Order: sequence, then structure tokens, then C-alpha cells
Amino acid sequence: MLVEGMSMRSISRVAGVSINTVTKLLIDAGEACATYQDEHVRDVECRKVQCDEIWSFCYAKQKNVDRAKAAPHGAGDVWTWTAIDADSKMILAYEIGDRSGATAIEFMDDLRKRLANRVQLTTDGLKAYLEAVEGAFGGAVDYAQLVKLYGEAGDRKSSEQRYSPAECTGIRKRRVEGRPDPDHISTSYVGRQNLSMRMGMRRFTRLTNAFSKKLTNHLHMLSLYFVHYNFVRVHKSPRMTPAMAAGVTRNLHDMEWIVGLIDARAPNPDRPAIYRKISN
Repeated sequence: MLVEGMSMRSISRVAGVSINTVTKLLIDAGEACATYQDEHVRDVECRKVQCDEIWSFCYAKQKNVDRAKAAPHGAGDVWTWTAIDADSKMILAYEIGDRSGATAIEFMDDLRKRLANRVQLTTDGLKAYLEAVEGAFGGAVDYAQLVKLYGEAGDRKSSEQRYSPAECTGIRKRRVEGRPDPDHISTSYVGRQNLSMRMGMRRFTRLTNAFSKKLTNHLHMLSLYFVHYNFVRVHKSPRMTPAMAAGVTRNLHDMEWIVGLIDARAPNPDRPAIYRKISN
């Protein structure tokens, strides 16, 4: 339910369990999945990688944080940076933070560690990528930016203009490093992945009250989502999971497997002190 677009309160009502139970499950699953993704998505062989950032917020939008009551650490805008293999559709790396150069550097450093070979990399026109890609890859990458050109915003008072993005009037492909193939300079797949994230995680849905209230829970949800997306969810075109298509695993996993990851991290239950005393 968590990875199929339901809010935590909805899950609590449908499953007939306490909201605290749902929260604890999210935390346990998020920690287990984050560890598994970090340890197993390594030395991935791919040819084309696309990167993008998707916006969300925690507790309150950035413009409202100053006047929010008891705003916790991490309140405000939260950006999720993702890197996807254009062939297998596997999420290779992700980073959660702001939209600054520091976050871009951390994101690209992590992506570089997970690749086994030279790739063609495409990002949008965000300037923070330039220094980050150079620092992580040096000259060992074929890098290009896809810059989208937008028209005038028009009358923002109309409902169509307020809730719809500006019209894209064209694109400009810009070579930055190496020899990227112009035919494969694209961010279409990672853009479609952004839509999947908004549909699969209720806290990314716009104009609702299901947004994240704690940054830690936001991180746990993303960790669970990406492991489910990579290792459990069978995708339509390859008819297998992205991890199988990328050669990271040969096995088709299910939700019980994720529960197994949670159980493997749980401490062994200790016998009550009274039983230890009797044994002695």
C-alpha cells in the first residue's frame, strides 16, 4: 500500500491497525531497504544514464517555514535527485537534499561509485551539475545537457495557468564533455520516472495534506520505494524488474522478500530475566 500511492492514515484505516504500527513498519522497511540498495547496486554496467531532480516539501513549503509553529529540522523544500539507466530503467543512485551545488556533488560522487564503465550522461540545464560531473568523472564520461525552453507564463490567475506547468516551446542539446551521441541526449525516461514517483508515493502528490511531516520518514519512504521499484516491480516493456534487466540479480523478488530484509535486521529476542535466573 505504501508503494501504491496510499497515505499512511488510509493504510491505517484499511488495514485496521494503529498509525504507529504503519509508522514503525515504514521506518524498519526504509532502514533495511536503504542498506540493501547501498550494498547491492554496485559495479552496474550500462551505457546511457539520465539524471533529474523532483520537488517535494516536508512539514511546510519553504516560503511558510518561518511562520510555521514548531517547524522540525528539515522542514521546507526537499529535492530528490535520481539517476536512471535508460535501457534497464533501474534507479542507480538517488540523493535527498536541496538544489544546491553541494547536493549535486554528493549525488554525482555516489553515482560514479556505482558504475562499472564509461557512460553517456544526460542532465537538465542546472548549472550545479557542471562542477559536480567534472569532479566525479573528470574526463571519463560523455556528458551533455538537455535544456528545455519554456514560453511565457501568461495569466497566472486562471486555474489552468496556476496548476499547469509552463508550455515547453523547444529544447537545446549542449555537449559538455566527451563525445555524447546526439540521438541519445534525452531525459525522457527519468522524467517519466518522476511521474511514477508522484503516483507511487502519496507524499509526493500535489495539493493534498499527505505531504511528509518528518524528513526521516520521507527518506524511509524513498528507500522503500526505490528497492521495490528496482527489485520487486515487474515493468511492462522488459517484462522483468529493472535489477534483472541490468544484471544486478537473476531473481524475481516479492514483498515477502522485503519483509525478510526487515526481519534479518531485527535483533534476536532475548529471554526474560526470570528465565535466565532459573536456568542458572
